[in-house]
Amino acid sequence: MMRCSETYWTVNRNHQRDSHCIRIPDSRRRMLCGLAALAALAPCSVFSDSFILPPRDIDLVGVTTTTTTTYEDTLLDVARRHGLGYREIVRANPDVDPWLPGEGAQVVLPTRYILPPVEREGIVLNIPEMRLYYFPEPADNEMPVVITHPISIGRMDWQTPVGLTRVVRKVRNPSWYPPESIRMEHAADGRPLPKVVPPGPDNPLGEYALSLGLPGYLIHGTNKPAGVGMRVTHGCIRMYPEDIEIMFNDVPVNTPVRIINQPYKIGWIANTLFLEVHPPLDEDEELRQREMTAVTELLVHATRGRIVPVDWAKAREIFDSASGIPTAMSRLERRQSSLISDTRQNPPSISP
Repeated sequence: MMRCSETYWTVNRNHQRDSHCIRIPDSRRRMLCGLAALAALAPCSVFSDSFILPPRDIDLVGVTTTTTTTYEDTLLDVARRHGLGYREIVRANPDVDPWLPGEGAQVVLPTRYILPPVEREGIVLNIPEMRLYYFPEPADNEMPVVITHPISIGRMDWQTPVGLTRVVRKVRNPSWYPPESIRMEHAADGRPLPKVVPPGPDNPLGEYALSLGLPGYLIHGTNKPAGVGMRVTHGCIRMYPEDIEIMFNDVPVNTPVRIINQPYKIGWIANTLFLEVHPPLDEDEELRQREMTAVTELLVHATRGRIVPVDWAKAREIFDSASGIPTAMSRLERRQSSLISDTRQNPPSISP
């Protein structure tokens, strides 16, 4: 893979040259946009998933854009080209056939993100969002960045656990030692597994793996990239081969890894409050029953101490669509008269 080193040319996700980047050190392979782009926090693109880390009072990075399909495209093709997973691109384009979008279809690219509401350090995995955020330690005189990639997570019967752990080991060309429960499952389906699957095209771990402090759990590549962005694993975190290669090279051992369950995210940019909604996990029955109540609680916390006119009809529309696209739902005003000083004074109508 080509890198920014002695020239201003870089490589995007399609391995095509892009002349709109700033030269950066070879050791990092990440672009940094000019400060003029900070308001939008848009990537220039060594990879479409690298962004300048905004100040603490700004919670959004990236820009939602569109692209046009060719006759041969599926939404999976478009998703991989632009650093997205299957469910992300399908939910952002509910009226587009995922398998036959056709020539010239306009496809929304949901490449704007509200940063997870946790410390901006190490690796953060948001399970319902099916997305990884990596906050590398910046080198001297280097601006901090955040890097984000789509992931696959565990099926309902093989849930990915939440909690705090660390990267404890890095393995190139890993062998897979499927546990007895997985071997029994495969045998019942007529697909018996050996006790050890060696490196190679039949190994579901791909070419790189980051072992976590949770016994048996990995962040790894895949030999079936079409499944990225779906619930298809036995609890591990699966990534596109090109993404795990970058992570493998950049992430040091002992990097903290925080796994969270946050389908609803609220964040500020300038004076505008945004809401980003993903469907809760199927097994998260309590959160599903609470519906907008959970969003209201997040909003109360986010607007504490601010005077905010909340568009509750818009908030409900964002919640119902669950497109995963951050959408403005209010704007902070300086005028105090006739405004909602706290969302608790005028909550939405919520069904029990």
